[in-house]
Amino acid sequence: MRADVQLSKEVELFLEELRCIRQFSPHTLKAYQQDLIKLHNFINLNNISWDLVQGHHIRVWVSKLHANGLSARSLARMISSWRTFFEWLVLEGPRLFSYTMLLNPVQGLRPPKKAKSLPKALSVEYAQVLMERAKQEAYCKSVIDDSNNGKASWILQRDHAMIELLYSSGLRLSEILGINYFQTQAYAKDSSGWVDWASAEVTVLGKGNKRRIVPIGKEAMRALVLWRDCRQEQLKASDGPLFINEKLTRLSPRTVQARLKQLALRSGLPVHVHPHMLRHSFASHVLQSSHDLRAVQEMLGHVSIGSTQIYTALDFQHLAQVYDMAHPRAKAEKI
Repeated sequence: MRADVQLSKEVELFLEELRCIRQFSPHTLKAYQQDLIKLHNFINLNNISWDLVQGHHIRVWVSKLHANGLSARSLARMISSWRTFFEWLVLEGPRLFSYTMLLNPVQGLRPPKKAKSLPKALSVEYAQVLMERAKQEAYCKSVIDDSNNGKASWILQRDHAMIELLYSSGLRLSEILGINYFQTQAYAKDSSGWVDWASAEVTVLGKGNKRRIVPIGKEAMRALVLWRDCRQEQLKASDGPLFINEKLTRLSPRTVQARLKQLALRSGLPVHVHPHMLRHSFASHVLQSSHDLRAVQEMLGHVSIGSTQIYTALDFQHLAQVYDMAHPRAKAEKI
């Protein structure tokens, strides 16, 4: 909680419920807190109590934030947070605060339309270049010695296995960092994820604390097995995180982001590559090959099929490019 903002008891109790009862992630809690701080400030500025907030108040406040440059995407998230908060207040107000709020003032309010931005994915060719470079640096002595800036060679093997798994299974960065060496009885409930080495599958804990099982491709599995043996030499313990840093503890997100960025530069790719781009690339490439939207949805862990459908636009772009290059009448004749 921000030390410079004294939130009302309503907001404090709501955030506490999100944390303790609904078990929202720290990232989601932080987003709710930031959105409700804006609402709290408007309440104080207008000297109005929560139960007297009306729809016209909300519309004015949203308009002011929009005029001050808040993006449509941020406004949509903020309105959703406010709506959820007031829904809770309508239900819990009489019991907790001795007042009754009859209607949710945010109900029916639509956020400004936001421009649809397509996820950035690597081409199949660029993805192959990236994977091959990681493999060469990890196992080929002919690759230049300074590719790892003097770090231990096992770090390159770790990077190779990690990047192969990101692209092979479409995992989020948080999911791959939560994977343990394997699941033991002691870790059965606490593990965020683990690899089933026999069946070539990975179990991860995704958004909303929902577990899913995703297959691992042959190349990624081969890299993981090699890394497993290498890891055992560095860290004798058979439990703990699968991917470790130089201190033999769990990797941080920033380390993965930096390592992948450096690898892409050494690979000669003309784009900035980050971990989530490999997830987008996985979804786009699998959809291009299989056209099975439901299967991609399951592997990505999307609750709504709408979240997965955005990749069909990427697939159409690919088909349009092929058409433009291949069809004899795709381009207008010069006059």
